[in-house]
Amino acid sequence: MTAALAPVLDAAAWQARRRAHERRVDGWLAPHLARRRAGRRHPVEDFLFTYYSHRPAQLRRWHPGAGVTLRDADPAEFGRDYRAVPAGVTVDTDGVRARRADSIAWIRGLLAATAARPAQLGCFGLHEWAMVYRQTQEEVRHNAWPLRLTPERTAAVVEERGVRCSHFDAYRFFTAPARPLNVLSPSRESQHALEQPGCLHANMDLYKWAYKLSPLVPSELVADCFELARDVRVLDMRASPYDLTELGYAPVRIETGAGRQEYVLAQRSFADRAAPLRARLVAECDRLLAAPA
Repeated sequence: MTAALAPVLDAAAWQARRRAHERRVDGWLAPHLARRRAGRRHPVEDFLFTYYSHRPAQLRRWHPGAGVTLRDADPAEFGRDYRAVPAGVTVDTDGVRARRADSIAWIRGLLAATAARPAQLGCFGLHEWAMVYRQTQEEVRHNAWPLRLTPERTAAVVEERGVRCSHFDAYRFFTAPARPLNVLSPSRESQHALEQPGCLHANMDLYKWAYKLSPLVPSELVADCFELARDVRVLDMRASPYDLTELGYAPVRIETGAGRQEYVLAQRSFADRAAPLRARLVAECDRLLAAPA
């Protein structure tokens, strides 16, 4: 879990935190960077580095968060968002907040609205199926990996179960014929009204909202959200129509009753893990928005 913050950290304390963060992140980055150098792709483990805009070097870089002063630090080492103060170096909270106030408020509103709703656990991961609906093997996004069922049977599962996706950034990747099958029509404008805490993609996106608040929030919190998103992505693809057994991922067969039950149990567990991280991000936003200009 994220380490407790102190208002002033001596050199030994903040350097130890930075090293711990870098070691933690390196465990995730090293395989990805090795695959990238080799020109290989992984449909599960590379997703967070390709779908989201936060670069590996940015994830690895440590920030203490707003209001923390680092003794014996060089502002140039930390970048333009930092400034020197009598006790050391700190984030230029006023300057960063002035540039991002609207974004912080938007993120806070989305997270709070999502947290206020009950978790909906009846989607069964069919968003991934809707992304390949009525496509051939050559057309699907991860076409290096086979589908578990034939295209016809895959389409039949979507049609028989229906789609209940509330997440715009998943819905926008649906194939054109799949969109009318969704019970909702999510849009960027309706995002605050529709996102709910049972959604796998809403919980993965906690990573996005955390890094968009960087360097105002501690990097340990960003890493906590990344770790959750990484684990969620595994379920996302295990429940997808792709056959990833060669990569060591046993399928969650949501086309069966047993598979749907397995999915719901895992989905509820992720919602429980996401709740305190979402609450922490809301609290960080509140702290930033309440600070005097």
